[in-house]
This record gives sequence, structure tokens and C-alpha cells, in this order.
Amino acid sequence: MANCDGRRIAIIGGGISGLLACKYAISKGFDPIVFESESSIGGVWSKTIESTKLQTPKPLYQFSDFPWPDSVTQVFPDQHTVLEYIKSYARHFDLVRHIQFNNKVLSLSYEDEDDREWMSKGKWNVTVQQTQTLSTKVYQVDYVVVCVGRFSQVPNIPEFPENKGPEAFEGKVIHSMDYSKMDSTTATEFVKGKHVAVVGFQKSGLDIAMESSTVNGVERPCTVVVRTPHWNVPDYFPWGFPMAKLYLNRFSELTVHKPGEGLLLYLIATILSPLRWGFSKFVESYIKHKLRLSKHGMVPDHSFLNELSACLISTVPQGFYDRVEEGRLKLKKAKSFGFTKQGIVLEGQAEPIKSDLVILATGFRGIDKLKHIFESPKYQQLIAGSDDSAAVPLYRECIHPQIPQLAIIGFSESIANLYTSEIRCRWLAELLDGKFKLPSVKMMEKDIAEWDKYKKRYSKKYYRRSCIGALHIWHNDQLCKDMGWNPKRKKGLWAEWFEPYGPMDYTGPI
Repeated sequence: MANCDGRRIAIIGGGISGLLACKYAISKGFDPIVFESESSIGGVWSKTIESTKLQTPKPLYQFSDFPWPDSVTQVFPDQHTVLEYIKSYARHFDLVRHIQFNNKVLSLSYEDEDDREWMSKGKWNVTVQQTQTLSTKVYQVDYVVVCVGRFSQVPNIPEFPENKGPEAFEGKVIHSMDYSKMDSTTATEFVKGKHVAVVGFQKSGLDIAMESSTVNGVERPCTVVVRTPHWNVPDYFPWGFPMAKLYLNRFSELTVHKPGEGLLLYLIATILSPLRWGFSKFVESYIKHKLRLSKHGMVPDHSFLNELSACLISTVPQGFYDRVEEGRLKLKKAKSFGFTKQGIVLEGQAEPIKSDLVILATGFRGIDKLKHIFESPKYQQLIAGSDDSAAVPLYRECIHPQIPQLAIIGFSESIANLYTSEIRCRWLAELLDGKFKLPSVKMMEKDIAEWDKYKKRYSKKYYRRSCIGALHIWHNDQLCKDMGWNPKRKKGLWAEWFEPYGPMDYTGPI
């Protein structure tokens, strides 16, 4: 577990970010150890809903040095294909030998909490439990890379008034996390013959509702409780125009105010604000038309740009709104709900929705999971803030300036998390290899504050997701400059400004 100078690296999580961190640590001469609590790699892709498909078009969701095989022809491969691609990557780069499966990290503690410099000489103690034998072991390492992600382990369960929670319900209540662990046959039998209510209108909720409506049909329609309508997309070609050319090139980012922008960029973004508004309205008009949102009362109150900036874009399963019109799905809008013996009661309604099974597709409390991995109350507060209301303050969306020798990869989101995690892991590997130095704590905190201001401006109430979706090129430019790479990755002026950026633009320094 050591490289030539004896420094040791522990990586927590064997999902995509953990595999990338492992691969790039190896490239710098380290021999990292990866702790994975499950029995296989893949993170969220190892246990997900049977019908789930990739949300990002395949060209944007691939490793820069390991493209999809020609045999995969779908633009949005299913979860089995995605998982096999991830496993193939791990086999190709011989990463599995570095992974300790069924090993859950219980806690992290740092020897000297008074250290103020990120590159220090202190040690991390990593307490690990073998989940089959329940034995524990403490590993001492120089660096820790936390790759636990947002979407697992700690479900977000809504709070209910007294006597109006799941305990009042005579049926069964589960979280989408539990449903996703079932195989196809088990999931089918679980919902068969039941009146199912799904709470949530993001990807998991949509997929579960579709599966339930397939099994039970119009005889027992599935009710979907929508607390916040979203600009879920039917495809990525609004009115026949590639969405990537609206939002994934340098020109599109000129329309957005950026962290640390100078006067010129500020003026350009201000002047181009009508164009920014026009792009958003163009996409919104297509979604409203294609999915008949006005007819179903599902037009969101926020803009498509807000949705993109919060990394909330989901693809609507094919035929979803057809099933609404057929009566196999019922959409019910409500800001809040509670339980009775017979089912769920929506805010402002007296009659309950009769249910046998309620599935909460209400997301995860990723910050809780991240926060409680630290033994130190000081580090817990640095991660989550005193009132749990702030975004996780990470410089370059990777490291906390006041937590030495630790990186967090895969927690901050983008429009294509694989692609973003890869360049961040390369950045981290170059940092550990001494290719560049970090600025002062004060300068890093100033940079974090600028990004926080951007997130609050464009992501609105969802800014805690730490999404860089509308500025992923600007973000990558900063990482490239740190590493000594040319941030301009395209050939030719037109391509540089108007062609979409993707993983293959970052195969190496140029």
C-alpha cells in the first residue's frame, strides 16, 4: 500500500470515482487500497432499478482512455450494459487487485487536528469493518480519498407531524433504495396486485412508477405524488436541435455569470442575458409541447437553466405520459402529505389515496453520510456547517482547505459525473505528485465563496447539490491551468467556441 517514498493512500468507495482515483494514483507510482462495503464494484450501478437506463448520452459518459465498445449501439444503455462497461474498465487497468470488498469504513480520525496546511505530515486512522465477519481493523495512511457519492446508504425520509407518519399506515412503506436492491422478478412480485403510490418525480420515482404500471395496468393504477414538477426531458434534441450545442460549449457559458469573472466577462454575461433566457425558453417550449405538460398541470415554476444548474435533469421514460392518459398512472401535485390507515393524504385534500404500498423516491441525505464518517466534531462541522444549510465547501470541488490530506471526489455533481470525476482525479494525482501547489487557505476559501455565490444564483434552493452543470468547461479550465495543461482543447476557433466539450477532449495534456 505504499509507493517509492512510503506515502500511503486509502480510497473509500468502489464506484466510478473510487476506480478513477485508484487508476490515477497508480499512474503516479502509488499502490492504493480501496475499501468497498459491497461485494462488487460499480457504486449505484451495481444495485439499481431494472428498467433504469443511462441518463447522459453515451458520448458524454465514458472514460477518456477507455471508450465504449462498438457492440454498444444504444445512446442510453441499460444498467447491465453500463455496469459491464465499468467492470471492463476495472479489469483493463487491473484495479480489482487493489480493492478490499465487504469492507466498510466506519470512521476517519486525523492525528493532529491543529494542522492548517493541506499538505502536512500527519496521519489518518481509517477504521474498517469486515461486513461478513464483523471484525474491525485500523489502517494508518497519509492520504484519504472519499468517494462515497450522494446517492446511497442514507435515505432522505420526509418529516411528518405526530400520528401522520408511516406508523399510522396499515400498508407497507419503503424507500426507493430498498426497491432498487430487488431483482426484476422480486420487484414484480412485490408490487403485483397492489395499489402503489410513489412519492417523487425524479428518475427513480419515474422508473418505479413505470414498472408498477406495467405490472398492474389500469385495474390498479400507480399514483405518483409530485411535490415539485421538473423539466424532465423526453430527449436531447429540442425542436430537432442538439441540446449540447445550447449548453455544453464555451459560447453558452459566456451567457452565465462565473465565479471569479473579470469586468469583461461580467459585461458579456449581462449583455447576453436575453440569449440565456431565450435558450431556456426554447427548451421549455419543446418539453411542454412534447410531454403535454400544461394538459397535466405539470409545468414547473422554475426555468430549465435552474434545472440544469442544479443537475436535476432526468430523462422521462418513453410512454410515461401516454400511460397517464390511459389511466395506468395518476399524477397528484402536493407540497406535503401524510399517512392514514388507508393510504396517504395530500395537503389540502380530505380524502386519502387508497394504497397498499408507498414507495418514497425522495432522494438521499448524502451530506449526513459524508459528515458522520469523521470522528471529529470539528471536521463534521467543517463539512456540513453548523446548521446543515450550506453546500460542502470544497476547493476545486475536491478538497476542504481546513481538512488536511483528504479529498472528496464524486460528491459535487455535473452534467456527466463520470467525465467530471475523471479530470478531478487526474488533478488530485498531479497534486499528490507535486506538480503544483495549492494556494493559501484564505485564497481557497475566497474561491469557494465565489462558487457558492454562483450556485445560489443559478441553482436556487437546490444549490447544496454543488452542481457545476452550466459551467463545466469553466471548472475544467481551472483544473487544466493548475496542472499546466492548455485549457483550450479544440482544434480551430469555431470548434473551440461552438462545439460541445466531452470526455475525449481531456485525454491528456496538449
